[in-house]
Amino acid sequence: MAGKKYRHYSGIGGQAVLEGIMMKNEEKYAVAVRKPNGEIAVELENHQGVLHGSKLKRIPFVRGIFNFIDSMVLGMKSLNYSASFYDEDENEKGGKGEKLITALVTVFSVALAVGIFVLLPYYLASLFNGIVRNASVMAIIEGVIRILIFIGYICAISLMRDIRRLFRYHGAEHKCINCIERGRPLTVRNVMRSSRIHKRCGTSFLFFVMFVSIVLFFFIRVDSVLLRVLLRVLLLPVVAGISYEIIRLAGRSNNMLVRIISAPGMCIQRLTTKEPDKSMVEVAIAAVEAVFDWKKYLHESFGYDMGELQKDQDVREEQAAREEMIVLGDKSFLDDDGSSEEP
Repeated sequence: MAGKKYRHYSGIGGQAVLEGIMMKNEEKYAVAVRKPNGEIAVELENHQGVLHGSKLKRIPFVRGIFNFIDSMVLGMKSLNYSASFYDEDENEKGGKGEKLITALVTVFSVALAVGIFVLLPYYLASLFNGIVRNASVMAIIEGVIRILIFIGYICAISLMRDIRRLFRYHGAEHKCINCIERGRPLTVRNVMRSSRIHKRCGTSFLFFVMFVSIVLFFFIRVDSVLLRVLLRVLLLPVVAGISYEIIRLAGRSNNMLVRIISAPGMCIQRLTTKEPDKSMVEVAIAAVEAVFDWKKYLHESFGYDMGELQKDQDVREEQAAREEMIVLGDKSFLDDDGSSEEP
């Protein structure tokens, strides 16, 4: 059952939500949440997104804009679903009302992000106008300030207990995808041994957004302050479209150039992902299995024999069950002499 490739693109992606994971595969998505009683709830739905079926979503550098909007809307919807299990004051909301609230929160989130990560860096960089006269250097200073604000923001929110748990679920999401893309059966043991860093992460996408904006505004220069501000806002879709193509390439290639440009974003992921526990991995696996046939994927991509794969999985599950029984002090599966009942 040796893998045919070192890594193979799976096409699935997701995000962490409150006490759970959202996983998406093409138009299907699932949200798995660990409920307060310990059970795992899984919601499976379709998400067609804006301009579904339109040829615009196939055009390079244009498709990234709509994919970004789709991910924002779906992410907010998934967060609302996961939060519903922990909101003690939750009231039943109508479908239209919930959609309106989601839309308003999404718009507000985008506006807040633009203010913090676009306008604020420009303002802080402008304070150096009296010291630095070179426009190229000013563009670099603005970009560095933007990256520092981004890293500082991540460090600040990571002090919150709920965010730390969110980052652990984020790590579980990455570990699941890395596990199957490395050609390993999707078991808790294999997932725990996998890396929590992945090139197609949203954190890396945001870093590419900042990096592309530095390069873009290095060459685009205007004298009017108002026009500079407007350009930084109006060109955001262009920046997002370029960044999407870069991260899309990163997810499908492993050459030296891709590894170099992916390295900074993957380093920042060490802040936005943390090591999960086994219960978190179980939730992530439930989300993956709801939208993705990983056994078929391993067979088609890595040449696994399905019979051997199932047998190996059964053996591992039985072994794990026995180890758990030993920990709990239950040795009923052993003979009087301490040996296993099975030959």
